Amino acid sequence: MGKTTKSRRWRVRRRFVALFPVAVLLFTANLVLLYRVLPVPLTPLMVLRLFEGEALHKDWVGLDAIAPAMVRAVIASEDTKFCFHHGFDWQAIGSALDDLGDGEGRRGGSTISQQTAKNVWLWPGRSWLRKGFEAYFTVWIELLWPKSRIIEVYLNVIEFGPGLYGVESAARHLFGKTAATLSAREAALLAAVLPNPRRLSAAVPSAYVRGRTGIILSRMPAVGDGDWPPCIAP
Repeated sequence: MGKTTKSRRWRVRRRFVALFPVAVLLFTANLVLLYRVLPVPLTPLMVLRLFEGEALHKDWVGLDAIAPAMVRAVIASEDTKFCFHHGFDWQAIGSALDDLGDGEGRRGGSTISQQTAKNVWLWPGRSWLRKGFEAYFTVWIELLWPKSRIIEVYLNVIEFGPGLYGVESAARHLFGKTAATLSAREAALLAAVLPNPRRLSAAVPSAYVRGRTGIILSRMPAVGDGDWPPCIAP
């Protein structure tokens, strides 16, 4: 009787071990599919800032309510290969790892897809564990979302300043206008602060921000043909 009970328990455990990864994959797929059509209500970073006593300003808007210049600006600034990669820029990742190995500090190698995965589902900070989860979610959103949805979610959850999340909120608070009416320069200013939105300001730009804005403006015409990048154009 005892051997039979132990054998049954062992079979249950083996079945659990075998089915657990499948359950995780199904849960993840459904979660990613849910956000393919629904706005992201809150992100871990937003929740953390709220607990720290910071205000929360966010207004979700569709891609059709965001100036094409804003899309071109963030691609020119953050991920020039956005329309052509499948979630990862291996050349940038290799360069970042080389710098780390040479003791030259950290250099960002994250694509817009990776940043979206991190911002929507993961906690702030740097660790190999978080990078692993980031890569996992990046694969899923590249599989299940079109590029237009990735950039739409990115522009609605990214932090543009203390308490400011999403381009609509940033446009209203910093420039007194909607995201749809942003000029090319205003879009470039917003993109210029993304490396450190809590220290850099688009409304009162420093010399660094002004210089970075100029670089982004010079790159923007090369991002796509016409108003929209090719992977986003309707």
